[in-house]
Amino acid sequence: MGKTILITGGARSGKSRIAETMALSLGDCAVYVATAEALDAEMAERILQHQARRGSQWRTHAAARDLAAALRATDGQGPRLVDCLTMWLSNLMLADLPWESAADALLAALRGQRDPVVFVTNEVGMGIVPDNPLARAFRDAAGSLNQRIAAACDEVYLAVSGLPLKVK
Repeated sequence: MGKTILITGGARSGKSRIAETMALSLGDCAVYVATAEALDAEMAERILQHQARRGSQWRTHAAARDLAAALRATDGQGPRLVDCLTMWLSNLMLADLPWESAADALLAALRGQRDPVVFVTNEVGMGIVPDNPLARAFRDAAGSLNQRIAAACDEVYLAVSGLPLKVK
């Protein structure tokens, strides 16, 4: 199996920049597996900012819901950066799709990868308890998903103020 890395942290902690640097350190070119969809102007602007930061060394593969298929389709094309797992989880939950079985499929696909995979995710459980059922369900699901992916990865980093702190 190719090397697997998870980078977690809070909002605007530098996770994506750290992940981009790590992915490119694993090969000359990389595949950016994008889970975000431009459903509003703010998200469209965030996507454009991420794209502008990446150069010609990157190819983009959109995968809003089926990450397992995206990993299988891009294996053999160099390191992949999946940005991000929490956006993917949100997409699944809002579409009322079973995230647990999607996570099982993702982990199964990950075991068969030849090329490296770098995951980005948000650490959402360090704040206050959300005030509504959907937000609590998302926080709980994100915590479970992050734990499962972290257990499967070779390395785990916590991004703090733009700096990677190695956890595993």
